[in-house]
Amino acid sequence: MSLSDALSTIIRLWATSRYSPLFAVMSGAATVLAFAPFGWYAIAIVALVVWYQSLYTTTTPRAAFLNGWLFGLGLFGFGVAWIRISLNEFGNLAPPFAIILTVLLIAAMALYYAVTGVLLHWLMQCNHKRQDWIAPVMALPAVWVLFEWLRGWLFTGFPWLTIGNSQVDSPLVGFAACFGVYGLSLMVALSAGLIWSALHHTNRMRVFTIGALTAIWLAGWLLQRIEWTQPTGQPLTATVVQGNIQQAFKWQPDMLLPTIAIYLELTRPALEQSDLIVWPETAIPEFLHTLRAGLFDPLTQQAWEHDTNIVVGIPIMVANDEYYNALMTLGQNEDQYYKRHLVPFGEYLPFRELLQPLIDWFEVPLSAFSRGTADKPLLKVGELLVGASICYEDVFPTEVRQALPEAAYLINVSNDAWFGDSLAPPQHLEFARLRAIENSRDLIRATNTGISAIIDWRGRLLTSIPVFTRATATASIQPRQGHTPFSRFGNAPVLVLINIMLLFALWRRGQHFLSKRS
Repeated sequence: MSLSDALSTIIRLWATSRYSPLFAVMSGAATVLAFAPFGWYAIAIVALVVWYQSLYTTTTPRAAFLNGWLFGLGLFGFGVAWIRISLNEFGNLAPPFAIILTVLLIAAMALYYAVTGVLLHWLMQCNHKRQDWIAPVMALPAVWVLFEWLRGWLFTGFPWLTIGNSQVDSPLVGFAACFGVYGLSLMVALSAGLIWSALHHTNRMRVFTIGALTAIWLAGWLLQRIEWTQPTGQPLTATVVQGNIQQAFKWQPDMLLPTIAIYLELTRPALEQSDLIVWPETAIPEFLHTLRAGLFDPLTQQAWEHDTNIVVGIPIMVANDEYYNALMTLGQNEDQYYKRHLVPFGEYLPFRELLQPLIDWFEVPLSAFSRGTADKPLLKVGELLVGASICYEDVFPTEVRQALPEAAYLINVSNDAWFGDSLAPPQHLEFARLRAIENSRDLIRATNTGISAIIDWRGRLLTSIPVFTRATATASIQPRQGHTPFSRFGNAPVLVLINIMLLFALWRRGQHFLSKRS
């Protein structure tokens, strides 16, 4: 028995209809191991192969729905369970209520995979009666990417654990600058689809699979070698400041002055050596208009004297009583950036009229920030324009690319203290690394409690600060100019491609239906 025959037998035994629900949950949970901090990127493909097989054994749409939903429960139950920390420890929600709300969110997000399962079950039926390997190879990745894209868009979007993110250290990451994270997802799902189909078909198909996989992964490796954008101007010395202010005390009134003192103490030694210093999201835990007049004047003067620019995270209220989560610059020029993509339930309440009674009953504390305008994704820092994002915004690739080609580099500020020492900080850093690769721009990431980092245009960490560490980190960044294919065209090429693949799979499904009728 050949190795491929043995593997085929093992997978078929693993995922018989009797055990398919178990393996659906297990494959979903195992997928999380492909993401940071684990980084076992090949697990993503293995897990999808096992899930495809468990889904293949389902006999009814209802069973396929349950199978997909269980996969989603495994994925989100392991991958985003840290949501409970913010609800319980910092949202002052009683532990039972925090667990209930977390489970409800996980169960709701898993519905995307339930619908994915039903559609794949329907499209894969043509493979039960005849040796049709093309339809599954087209359907599996196309449906997968379609519903990942929908998950990142519907109801303001929640693209966490998009499977393409898991490939930031794999050879496939070369596709990111061309097609973005969904292009990476397509290559992961296509690789899994080819392997799954090969396990069900002839040796000729297996030879084709080896050739196709080699071509896909070699192409990804070669694409990494392309320098899509060009350096412009002189390199800059950048410093990130991580104040490590514990979330439980951050917003207490008597912590304001000690917090400012901490950031000033960390910043002053960096003034002489840095062209740019970046503080985290809401580093100043007080609205700008309520601060003592002239509080920042000494720091601004020192920045001027050292020819340094400082970017500070601070909430701002404007004249019409609108509140913004914002960035402002101190030094050579003054500019402000207002956060454009707010966190649902954290910074605003969606469907307020419908959900307010439930929120009141749970006694969940909510903010009421306003959105910045979509036409201002840039922040002027010194003489350069910079692509700015605050916290959750950098998980949305389309919003980050809106700053190009004008942006010379990218800045993201965040406060992941809400999620403690969990999987969230390394997962969030992984998003930032991929945004740097997609747009071929260096990225400076300053966070309150970590992980702060400076990332080059290839997604490599130049320097970083561990979680719950009070420190600064400095590295040289290179402003760049130009477009990547992704920054120019966005998700459009991938969406066109998966629609073509879906139409082909539907056509083959129609042929199967007609052959049964005849």
